[in-house]
Amino acid sequence: MQIRNILKLAATSLLVVASIGFVNAQKLITVSSTTSTEQSGLFAHILPAFEKKTGIQVRVVAVGTGQALDIGRRGDADVVFVHDKVAEEKFVEQGFASKRTEIMYNDFVLIGPKADPAKINGGKDITVAFQKIFAAKVNFISRGDKSGTHAAELRYWKDAGIEVSPNLNWYKETGSGMGPALNTASGMNGYILSDRGTWLAFKNRGELSILVQGVPKLFNQYGVMLVSSEKHPHVKKQEGQTFIDWLASKEGQDRIDSYKVGGEQLFFANAKK
Repeated sequence: MQIRNILKLAATSLLVVASIGFVNAQKLITVSSTTSTEQSGLFAHILPAFEKKTGIQVRVVAVGTGQALDIGRRGDADVVFVHDKVAEEKFVEQGFASKRTEIMYNDFVLIGPKADPAKINGGKDITVAFQKIFAAKVNFISRGDKSGTHAAELRYWKDAGIEVSPNLNWYKETGSGMGPALNTASGMNGYILSDRGTWLAFKNRGELSILVQGVPKLFNQYGVMLVSSEKHPHVKKQEGQTFIDWLASKEGQDRIDSYKVGGEQLFFANAKK
């Protein structure tokens, strides 16, 4: 009789554990986002507060913005959190999301060797800076990964009237995230466009420093979108919307604003009230 009771208790325990696992599985959302939000440390700062309040666990897939949007198009994410307004608006127009919510911003910075062979330090015109880099034919490191940063970089080259390609011996595409690309720039002592957040969190700076900043064209807006449950019925609509609502709430916005590295704020919350 005692053995039977022990077996019964063990079976009940297994059912409870299985039930808890099932509930927890229902409380997990996948967010496809950029490497800048992940590698800057922002998610590590804000997600514990959200998960504690809601019980919803967040799994982040950090890739370039283009890849993050493709993940959303395939229905392999519940929420997309990226920074390429033109591509985001197209995502909505194609019906993969019903709306786009602006959450925060920071800016891009043009980084290069302190010796500055292209002589761009302190400039206030990003177009001129890119023209000088081209004229000097000095190493420029491009992410080359269809990320939001890569898209911005290509716009700046286009504005400068310059067509770039990997065939140019001074133009190096890494096909990697912001952190690894910065490592490459540090190793090659080259120029690179970066979001400010990842740069501030980056440790392996070598001889690199910010050379051009504070230019209006370098403004970098982030948006978040719930993947359409009409196109992908398995999308966790309620949990995903809860995450977006929290990001746009006073608590979420304050949490974003509170993230600092070395006393410097990395992102600035600007969700519309």
